[in-house]
Parts: sequence; structure tokens; C-alpha cells
Amino acid sequence: MHVISSIEDAKALEGVEVGLSDWVVIDQNRIDQFAEATGDYQWIHVDTERAVAQMPDGKTIAHGYLTLALIPALTGNFVEIENLARAINFGVNKVRFYTPVRAGDRVRARATVLQARRRAGALLLTSETRIEVENERKPACVAETLGMYFFGD
Repeated sequence: MHVISSIEDAKALEGVEVGLSDWVVIDQNRIDQFAEATGDYQWIHVDTERAVAQMPDGKTIAHGYLTLALIPALTGNFVEIENLARAINFGVNKVRFYTPVRAGDRVRARATVLQARRRAGALLLTSETRIEVENERKPACVAETLGMYFFGD
């Protein structure tokens, strides 16, 4: 775990891979829960019987946005911000989905700090996170994320 107690600490991590998560299984239950939460019931995600007949390897695939939504949970222990008053998700500059995540696949996150800057009295941290699929050459998702970290007094 990398510890950041100042903007300077964060700047020292620019270009550094800060973490690699454990593998997590993306099962049909998780996919179904995401469909329920978002109202996205496209058959390629939730219809397992149709997927057997019509999908290339007979499995449903996870929503791309489910893959993206895993980033906070998978990367949450890569960096510790000391004296943190609050943190907010500031957005995403770029997201690409390259490889589908099939029901039953295992994924993990790999993150690199791209840039650390002072903004509005806080640390603005820009990172690239890759969601890898076990036994796949291309990642499922590559996202450039932005987080704002406000230090306490």
C-alpha cells in the first residue's frame, strides 16, 4: 500500500503502478443484480438460456458499466491518504471496453497514477485503471479516473 500525506507524496507516484487487486468472480447473480439496479435487462446480460444458443461461447456477458463500477472496490486498498477529511469521485476522462467479461470470469484491477495536482485546496489524482480478465490478452476495460482528496486540518 502506498501512503500519501501530501500533494508532494502523490506527485512522487506519477507513472507508478500503485496496485494489483485480487481476482474477483463475476457471476450471473452479480450481473442480474446490476441489471436490477440499473434497469438494463438486455438479453446478452440476463437471458442465460438464449445466451447458450446465441452467444459465441454460450454465456451471458457483464454490462460494461458493471465492469467500470468495480473500480472503487477493486482499487480501494492501493493508496492510503493520511489525514483525509473527505474524498469524492470527480469523474472519468476516458473509458474503453475491449474484452467482454463473461459470466463466471475472474477479473482484477491494475492501477497507475498518471497525474497529481493541487486543485481547489485538494489533491486531484488522475489514474489509469485496467480491468483484466483472467486468460485474456486484452483488458475488459481501461479507464482514466479522477479523484479529489481533501486533507484535514
